[in-house]
Amino acid sequence: MRVNGVEIGARPAPGQCLRTFVREQGWFGVKKGCDAGDCGACTVHVDGHAVHSCIYPAVRAIGRDVTTIEALAGSPTTEAFLAAQGFQCGFCTPGMIMTTAALDEQQRADLPRALKGNICRCTGYGAIADALAGVCSLDTGTSTETGDQVRRSAAAPAALGVVTGRAAFTLDIEVPGLLHMALLRSPHAHARVRGIDRAAAIRVPGVVAVFTHEDAPDTTFSTARHEDPDDDPYDSVVLDDVVRFAGQRVAAVVADSLAAARAGCAALVVDYEVLPAVFDPDDAMAPGAPQLHTGRAGIADASRNIVAEVHSAHGDIDAGFAAADEVYEGSFTSQRVQHVALETHATVGWMHDERLVLRTSTQVPFLTRDAVARVFGLPRERVRVVAARVGGGFGGKQEMFTEDVVALAVLALGRPVQLEFTREEQFVATSTRHPMRITVRLGATRDGRLTAMQLRSLSDAGAYGNHSVGVLFHSCGEAVELYRCPNKQIDGRVVYTNTVPAGAFRGYGLSQSAFAVESAMDELARRLAMDPTELRRRNVVHPGDELRPVSGDAHDVEIRSYGLPQCLDAVADRLADGADLPADLDPAEWRTGRGMAVSMLNTAPPGGHYANVRIAQRADGGFRLMVGSAEFGNGSATVQRQLAAATLGVAVEDIELVGSDTDLVEHDTGTYGSTGSVVAGMAALRAAENLRSLMVAGSTGGGLLEADGRSDGRPRSVAFTVQGFCIAVRPATGEVRILRSVQAVDAGTVLNPMQCRGQVEGGVAQAIGAALYEHVDIDGSGRVTTRALREYHVPVFGDVPRTEVVFAETADPLGPMGAKPMSEAPFNPVAPALANAVRDATGVRVTELPMARDRLFFTLGGTT
Repeated sequence: MRVNGVEIGARPAPGQCLRTFVREQGWFGVKKGCDAGDCGACTVHVDGHAVHSCIYPAVRAIGRDVTTIEALAGSPTTEAFLAAQGFQCGFCTPGMIMTTAALDEQQRADLPRALKGNICRCTGYGAIADALAGVCSLDTGTSTETGDQVRRSAAAPAALGVVTGRAAFTLDIEVPGLLHMALLRSPHAHARVRGIDRAAAIRVPGVVAVFTHEDAPDTTFSTARHEDPDDDPYDSVVLDDVVRFAGQRVAAVVADSLAAARAGCAALVVDYEVLPAVFDPDDAMAPGAPQLHTGRAGIADASRNIVAEVHSAHGDIDAGFAAADEVYEGSFTSQRVQHVALETHATVGWMHDERLVLRTSTQVPFLTRDAVARVFGLPRERVRVVAARVGGGFGGKQEMFTEDVVALAVLALGRPVQLEFTREEQFVATSTRHPMRITVRLGATRDGRLTAMQLRSLSDAGAYGNHSVGVLFHSCGEAVELYRCPNKQIDGRVVYTNTVPAGAFRGYGLSQSAFAVESAMDELARRLAMDPTELRRRNVVHPGDELRPVSGDAHDVEIRSYGLPQCLDAVADRLADGADLPADLDPAEWRTGRGMAVSMLNTAPPGGHYANVRIAQRADGGFRLMVGSAEFGNGSATVQRQLAAATLGVAVEDIELVGSDTDLVEHDTGTYGSTGSVVAGMAALRAAENLRSLMVAGSTGGGLLEADGRSDGRPRSVAFTVQGFCIAVRPATGEVRILRSVQAVDAGTVLNPMQCRGQVEGGVAQAIGAALYEHVDIDGSGRVTTRALREYHVPVFGDVPRTEVVFAETADPLGPMGAKPMSEAPFNPVAPALANAVRDATGVRVTELPMARDRLFFTLGGTT
């Protein structure tokens, strides 16, 4: 076989796929996303034909020419993706380029069909469509004027590496003497491990060690990572003698090959005492329900399985409803959704100079370092965590799912160990969005003034409470704080069940509550015979309003810039233009409708979010910017470099950015809660300002200068998003077609228009999937039955309309150079806007997500 023109002397192992074989030869541009031929991340050319190498037997390539992304550097397709910045995290990009490079003219005429085997979770496919159309989105100017480095579509620092396959993700390195880990997982939803016979596993050729709860520390922790670890209940250990969901890890086998490690897992004999299980939050709170966690810290009421609860009231809720001329009440259900970051959770660890080094796919390298050090009783300086480039996150990698068990093995064996989750493990053993049931009751006067808002929420934590407290409070926050109302009442609970854990997910609870509140606002508008946009205009918050959290205490959120009216007007104007029914749709069978929804998002988590940045002069006249934040498609690395360049009066290309390494800077809370631009970006700006001051003062001391910058994320501002849809619905089949999608955003100063537009497009696309078809299913025994991408409808190229993005003209004094974040916010108003459009088209209020075609058919009753 020849790979990129190089004769390969090695022969594939029996049954080996082409993907693993070419990666063994050092061609790391070939990625693993699914192992089932579903995502296209592994696409290569065999004799010029694009194939999914994860399902292509390597032996079939013997005697053939294999081409990987590395060989396409400088090709027209690669250059087109570079010019359009047709990527975000970039994990799917090599496969996407390989597929498109092999298309003929006829295939390019039908891109939805040609690209149906390639998934991008980040971009929403808009930038990819631009690349294929030959659009150049980059601003290639090299001016060094301060103002020219922001409000400019500068390239991502790793752009060239991404499109050529040379950008190194977590496992894209060679580690000599590497061992592989596989995990044995519980088949039971709730059981006690009475014993594990490891004798047969140890006898498997290649197996080096087996680890069980007897070998692991009993220090409790939460898999969730927050600046304050007490934000989450301490309900987990590395390996437990009690399993609380089907899929929980029971033992770890380390071997010299992954196949041997998996064979070792299969040889383990576990004696389980099966315990009673509970799968519904209401049942879990009922008397006599099994208690899933007792004696562990941070749980509100372990006797009733309540992880946390919130009860908050302002004003007199009964008087508020008594004063209302119209009252609407409805209950709304949101489902489990998987993050489907294309790079699965993965960690490789080794010892270096008596230090534990973990290279891992995480959004929070510093918090992971601190947790690992605490669990294993190590000083922090003996642990180093490096994130490299991360292949998607969406909140799912604000968790510690692999690092702790890899650390256990490395510390015990003193040898390098790697653990990489399969796609099935991502579904059955990581985390999902919290499923919620939310009841909303609204009251208003005839002129459309809200008199009372009441929200009752029940959230399913799954088996562990990671992120459940924060998600509960956040879901009860901005969706209600968005509206002026003298009387508000919130009651919420999050409850343990014996199901796959829920965790952090894009929007952090707001997408669920926005679906409920914004749907209810639309129904209230109908009862008042008022335009839904006008009802919102009369009730939304304004600058100067005090924003109070559900706890009732004053906090650090301020409306210092305000583009919401612009956003409302922009969406209303575009929806008024309407969207004509396409010629291929029969007006007798299809009904059209319009819908909109509003969302507000605080620009950082409460309680402080910290970033430290260092910038140093280089001998060649450039600068090295060292940040702690991770880059996983959020674009923070790009704007951090732009902010530094603008401050120093140099070109963006003069700033070398390195990051996501706990050895580089003092501390960084992590890249989540939309903080990469506004918190770490502010720290980068301040570091550059401090260095500029030293340079102006001539404080060289004969050497190169460096300076630090810091930000704590306070005070916090707010960002607004307004989503609008024109759709067509066919009641006879339940099909929904999106005819027009527009989102107007108040993002403050848009530091990089191309990148910010991509964040919005990607957020809307992901939210369309969650609204219309994505769902993780669990059977009656608590097992996740959704185990492959082909069983979980991730939006592909042909599914997603191009969203028109409108930027409000604002500048926020609290953000770096006026910026607000736009990573999470675009997701939140999408589902209610779609549901409101379906209501407008059909007259039926959908109260349960997703609005999949079969579900919508039964909801509409198949009417015509």
